[in-house]
Amino acid sequence: MAAMQSDAQSPSDLIDGRIAELADWRGETLARVRALIKEADPDVVEEWKWRGVPVWEHDGILCTGETYKAVVKMTFAKGASLEDPAGLFNSSLDGNTRRAIDFREGEAIREEALKALIRAAVALNQSSRAKKKA
Repeated sequence: MAAMQSDAQSPSDLIDGRIAELADWRGETLARVRALIKEADPDVVEEWKWRGVPVWEHDGILCTGETYKAVVKMTFAKGASLEDPAGLFNSSLDGNTRRAIDFREGEAIREEALKALIRAAVALNQSSRAKKKA
């Protein structure tokens, strides 16, 4: 249903709708992750792609927020190129580009470490963009 309404609704409205429709720990987790992304990067742009995936961008894709039965998956588009001193990445570790964090029910979010990782993703996107312009 959301896909049919996407022309009339902003990506932020669609993400609000996803959080509301989940109505469980996954919605709460997605809402918290979203808030942390916005705290880490107030200039982040919210998008809605691939038939219903929340996406956060700043000079390119930073990360996505996918929801599954057992996890909320935060996939960083260029995660393999990011330093992860806190060891947050726990999924999609074999790829050459992406890395992900799977949040499970009841797990605490290491908020400061996550915000540092988001800021690092922004910096990487900005440096990549600057190199392309040069």
